[in-house]
Amino acid sequence: MQLCVALDLPTKKENLELVKKIKEYDVWLKVGLRTYIRDGEDFLKEIKKINPNFKIFLDLKLYDIPNTMADAAESIMSLGVDMFNVHASAGAKAMSEVMKRLSKYESRPIVLAVTALTSFSEDEFVEVYEKDIASKANQFAKDAMNSGLDGVVCSAFESASIKSATAKEFMTLTPGIRPFGEDAQDQQRVADVAYAKSAMVDFIVVGRPIYQASNPAEVVAKILEQI
Repeated sequence: MQLCVALDLPTKKENLELVKKIKEYDVWLKVGLRTYIRDGEDFLKEIKKINPNFKIFLDLKLYDIPNTMADAAESIMSLGVDMFNVHASAGAKAMSEVMKRLSKYESRPIVLAVTALTSFSEDEFVEVYEKDIASKANQFAKDAMNSGLDGVVCSAFESASIKSATAKEFMTLTPGIRPFGEDAQDQQRVADVAYAKSAMVDFIVVGRPIYQASNPAEVVAKILEQI
């Protein structure tokens, strides 16, 4: 299991200060929609200058028509990121088109598909997708695997079931991890590190418990010890 630190602070300066505080650890860094729209490709380059061993997860959740998603995925290739994601609900055709477009490259980033956002409650999810989270997440995961993707984004509570429905090697990345029992805040389906390990999660994303801490590096060290 690997740690991915979410760079979700309000400004570029604050995010870079956080990155500098944890630069001794070769962890993954998640750059989300707000951060990337605001700070762009230059921000990714600045991260690598601080520690070239940082791996970057570009969390943009692509969701559009197949050709547009494939065009966007190909543009992401030029950014030098190590992982990015798409929405599984865009459909198998769109996911397949993305992977087909990337197949011409010698090496490519890890590509994951978002199943159910961890902000969804069960009732909210059913209202949108007309199916419960567990079964729909498994379906999305199967579609993603059959389309050639490397894994999915899901909550820790779906990870073990998804592995069973697909393959142990099929990756799961779980947001909303609260390593020390912190407040869930705007997330609905959160878990701690021990539960994520038991669910065979490959990547855990931790944000607020790290960047809101007085000593972020100390929190990262404690999480890595748990991993």
